Amino acid sequence: MPIYEYTCADCGRLTSVFLKTMSAEKEPACTHCGSGKLARAPSRFAYHKSGQRILEEYGAEPRSLEDYKDPRQIGRWTERKFKEYGMDLPKQAREMIDAAREGELPSPVSEL
Repeated sequence: MPIYEYTCADCGRLTSVFLKTMSAEKEPACTHCGSGKLARAPSRFAYHKSGQRILEEYGAEPRSLEDYKDPRQIGRWTERKFKEYGMDLPKQAREMIDAAREGELPSPVSEL
């Protein structure tokens, strides 16, 4: 199920077109102005980094405040500090770390 992206020649905005199959006919219209003058745009893509790649890029410690936007860094640092002090991680902290690893950032961090 491909998603094609087009740039409108009239308004210059990007339009995404979802097709159920690759062989489906494409007669897209701009979702913003209705124009049929569209040119195919290069599609964006995303990829997920492995834990090893994160460590290679960021190391064991966050290096700047920007690094704290990565929920895996926050949890890793917190877990390590509790372990260093010989303390058990509180249940609420464990839940927040697990949620962050799933992409749900705690509110103080998401506002950065």
